[in-house]
Amino acid sequence: MCSPHVIAHVTASLGPADRAGAVRASAPKADSPGARRCFTRAVDLTHPLPEDFPSASGEVWLRLEDFLSYASGGINFKRWHIHEHIGTHLDAPIHFSEHGETAEQIPVESLVVPLAVIDISARAEDDPDTELTPDDISAWESRHGELPDGCCLAVNAGWDRRATGPGYRNADEAGTKHFPGVHVEAACMLLEERSLVGLGVDTLSIDHGPSSDFPTHRKWLPSGRWAVEGLANLAKVPAVGATIVVGGPTIVGATGGPSRIFSLV
Repeated sequence: MCSPHVIAHVTASLGPADRAGAVRASAPKADSPGARRCFTRAVDLTHPLPEDFPSASGEVWLRLEDFLSYASGGINFKRWHIHEHIGTHLDAPIHFSEHGETAEQIPVESLVVPLAVIDISARAEDDPDTELTPDDISAWESRHGELPDGCCLAVNAGWDRRATGPGYRNADEAGTKHFPGVHVEAACMLLEERSLVGLGVDTLSIDHGPSSDFPTHRKWLPSGRWAVEGLANLAKVPAVGATIVVGGPTIVGATGGPSRIFSLV
């Protein structure tokens, strides 16, 4: 949707009939998701990304190398050695599909969308393997109304508090990870009965930690939708009414990558 300043500039050059048509075409319906989105604060949903940020495998997935230094050449310049799926990051559809969109191909209009947040943090405190279920979605909708078309649904498991330590991966002695995710039945409900564009979690993966075959990834991403993992500060965002802005990578062919993600509240 164009800003009022852009609309005014364009319509000033039109005749009366054309001007009226342009204003009608640009004005959203009062009950549409794009009608008068305003915000009073921005919430950063992105973790800072140090080299030792926990990775899915437990290995170091980021290393920074001094390429040039200010002391020797008057310029600071680093070389990055990085895995795409580290820290707060985007999963593009191609990540789990043969011919899906790569990161730079995702339309920008689908990366700035309404945000809905479902809080399962109390349950996750007692059961780190818990998953978002269809019942959770139905319970949320009974309080807030049906999930908005074209939105991103984010799951607040309270896991962002663990992001700097071993509790983030939460692996047991056998190496099995234990953290919350989204049950594949919930993903199927969202795909078949709702019209979302994105799914977000504050954990390492939209599949919960014990998963080895990633059924939620395999359902969600091949449908042409994106996911964001490793979100922060979801507790600072209301259950409904905010907008998420996903500053995804634009590297050609990328399956995803670290992203600056924030919410307008």
